[in-house]
Amino acid sequence: MLSHYDYELPPDLIAQNPLRNRSDARLLVVDRKTGKFQHLHVCDLPSLLEPNDCVVVNDTKVLPARLVGTRKKTGGNWEGLFLGFDSNQLWKIIGKTRGKIQSGESVQLQTPEGHLGFSLEFGTKLNDNSWIVKPQTKDAPLTALEQVGWVPIPPYIRNGRMIPEDKEFYQTVYALKPGAVAAPTAGLHFTPQLIDIIKQQGITVTPVTLHVGMGTFKPITVENIHEHPMHAEWCSLTEPTSTALQHCKVTGGRIIAVGTTSVRVLESAADLKPFEGETSLFIRPPYQFKNVDVLLTNFHLPKSTLLILVRTFGGDELIQEAYREAVQKKYRFFSYGDAMLIC
Repeated sequence: MLSHYDYELPPDLIAQNPLRNRSDARLLVVDRKTGKFQHLHVCDLPSLLEPNDCVVVNDTKVLPARLVGTRKKTGGNWEGLFLGFDSNQLWKIIGKTRGKIQSGESVQLQTPEGHLGFSLEFGTKLNDNSWIVKPQTKDAPLTALEQVGWVPIPPYIRNGRMIPEDKEFYQTVYALKPGAVAAPTAGLHFTPQLIDIIKQQGITVTPVTLHVGMGTFKPITVENIHEHPMHAEWCSLTEPTSTALQHCKVTGGRIIAVGTTSVRVLESAADLKPFEGETSLFIRPPYQFKNVDVLLTNFHLPKSTLLILVRTFGGDELIQEAYREAVQKKYRFFSYGDAMLIC
């Protein structure tokens, strides 16, 4: 039941800004065998790894997907989110404004620096309340988005308002493949130096890709979680990563997933073989994990699919206790917050 995944969180524990040194974040280590907790920092992670382990990260890159503008017809404020584009260079977006926007209307976009950008001409409204719009620019979609897009900071951080530092900090240091509208937040704790230390220990660090989509923010609206329609997100597991994972298993190493997005890719892969496509895997009880041995994850929102995944992996009562411990010890929660390692 959904109400089972609720918990009380003091608002002042919701992190509003990142730490200057990413790996200084606190790390609550949860041992599933003993039920014991350790209070460390992410920079201590190398000491918790073993020689044949394989660390799997999500190399998606967050797009500057948030759009801000003014309706030319009414002068009213408008906000939106870029979701993708088609072969005709038309964009798919969602948006909100006072009143109802009509087909044929235009929105004048505003850049984060306060300048006027190009306009969007509204075309067709789709059944999911998204719109197909025509950007009034000759630039390729991702190039154009870099000009007018804002970092899509979640609403619980500064009411969704970005600051210049977010361009750097709301992106993993290994982000490579553009396509996400939200960051895979467990990966935000890694620095190039931390990754180098892990590799120097002979431990493999290998990527998968999952483009975090709008569905991640979709609240569960049914009490019976088995009735929740899980969103689909594009993901990929390449041949080199498959080879590394197979070798890890054969040599007795552990597959350590960095973030719930990496978990969903790994658990969607049959026998850890290469694949590419969409996954709509909703991990909830009584799911049995096939591939992931250890999970590094942030602290997640109440009643979210991500919290359900983590409690399914770590053990329901143990993770509930871990969250109570984190609140008591004043850990920082959500996207810019601290982390948990479930072994």
